[in-house]
Amino acid sequence: MTTIIIIVITVIVSMISMDNYALKNKLMFNAYMIHKRKEWYRFFSNGLIHGDWMHLAFNMFSLYIFGGSVEAMYKDTAVYGSNGLLFFILLYVGGLVMSSIYSYEKHKDNIYYNALGASGAVSAVIFAFIILAPTQKMMLLILPIPIPAYIFGLLFLGVEYYMGKRGQGQIGHDAHFWGAIFGITFTIILKPSLIQLFILQITE
Repeated sequence: MTTIIIIVITVIVSMISMDNYALKNKLMFNAYMIHKRKEWYRFFSNGLIHGDWMHLAFNMFSLYIFGGSVEAMYKDTAVYGSNGLLFFILLYVGGLVMSSIYSYEKHKDNIYYNALGASGAVSAVIFAFIILAPTQKMMLLILPIPIPAYIFGLLFLGVEYYMGKRGQGQIGHDAHFWGAIFGITFTIILKPSLIQLFILQITE
């Protein structure tokens, strides 16, 4: 249910901002404005807006596919139990912030650098799923063959790290990479025994 609420809010704000440049400009991630004017809210608000319908659809579809499962797994008594919902919200919100820290440090003196979208938070959710269900089948868009989630994760991290270093195009590869790292780290820190369960699942 929380996943659906996040999707609905994001879709509504994204739709409004697509026709309102002033609002989009106010909400998007701009490291310079955060650094110089202390507009810290931009770490969060940029996840509510998207560049176009394709950007919005891809992120929200991915969140719909994985968010409900991760939310349910977080609430499982064997994982986080009664704290699961709170931790799921922190996973998503934390993914927004932590996926932007690298870009903040890199571009805090560049007034022209802007970013937007929930990609970092969605990556955090997807990689929380991979930690909790590493043998589930997933597919890469460029390779539509079902592969175990943990192998998908390794390929994804490798591609995003490489593309982030190249620094070309309009896709936020750094946000994808660091959002994924946060999803892994956050999920494990809250329950370190998940490492052993992860290893057991991929070596069976």
